Amino acid sequence: MANPSQKIALVLSSGGARGLAHIGAIEVLQENGYSITSISGSSMGALVGGLFAAGKLEEFKKWAEGMDKMDILSLIDFTISNKGIVKGEKVFDKMQKLNMIPDINIEDLPIPYTAVAVDIINNKKVIFTKGSLIKAIRASISIPSVFTPMPYTDSLLVDGGVLSPLPIEHIHRTKGDMLVAVDVNALIPYNKPFLSNEEGDKTWLNNEKIQALFKKWDNLFGHEEKDSEQKVKKPSNKNIGYYSLLVRSLQLMQTQLTQYAIELQQPKLVIPISQKSATAFEFYRSKELIEYGRIQCRKALKKL
Repeated sequence: MANPSQKIALVLSSGGARGLAHIGAIEVLQENGYSITSISGSSMGALVGGLFAAGKLEEFKKWAEGMDKMDILSLIDFTISNKGIVKGEKVFDKMQKLNMIPDINIEDLPIPYTAVAVDIINNKKVIFTKGSLIKAIRASISIPSVFTPMPYTDSLLVDGGVLSPLPIEHIHRTKGDMLVAVDVNALIPYNKPFLSNEEGDKTWLNNEKIQALFKKWDNLFGHEEKDSEQKVKKPSNKNIGYYSLLVRSLQLMQTQLTQYAIELQQPKLVIPISQKSATAFEFYRSKELIEYGRIQCRKALKKL
């Protein structure tokens, strides 16, 4: 293992709910004495990285782990729009009310932070290293055709993962630091971590109307169907809906771009998170995904 007092420049990839694994990876890095001296991210990586830089990651973790499928669905503000089906304002308003995303400028954070978004009108990346942290995160997580894009000067900004799912080239480097990347689009098998089953009162589980709504939601966003042994079933060409097709296409593109970035920039340590661990919107599996991030980080550190 490398010197645990080592400073690291940490890059967090896009990947929707799989990005919750970033939290577990960060925890293990810190537990092993590593000092994160700069951070950059796209999409969910931008959110987790921004919360870490602002000192709010633990609060976010506790909030996320306390939410179930019903809670997540209640935070989705569906809209009729030709630009997207989710406004994304409801969850941000909730996080701001809980003071999880502080109203702070990026340049006032204790460590250098970079978020990446894409100007979909002018076909270029927009790199946030200053200005409003909230706006930078909101722009970076705007998955095309799902979340409505964020207006920005004379343009519209969408998910940074469209052009830079693992923004290694935009991380701030300092002398003697080690480049570390967490890739939540890795083409590796997924081994589900064991978690104790501590479920609270969920009377809605027996509500047929709610269950029907969940089924429509799962079909829309392509949440994975599992067999009796909780293994993910291979999707057929008959059960992939429009948005599932869109998300899968973006995921494939992000995987290829991520691999290219890793080969080009060659980080000292790559922490791989299986692309099969979750689909983009399975945030109700936060405990499982955070623990998986911890497991994968420990494995990666042992190889150093």
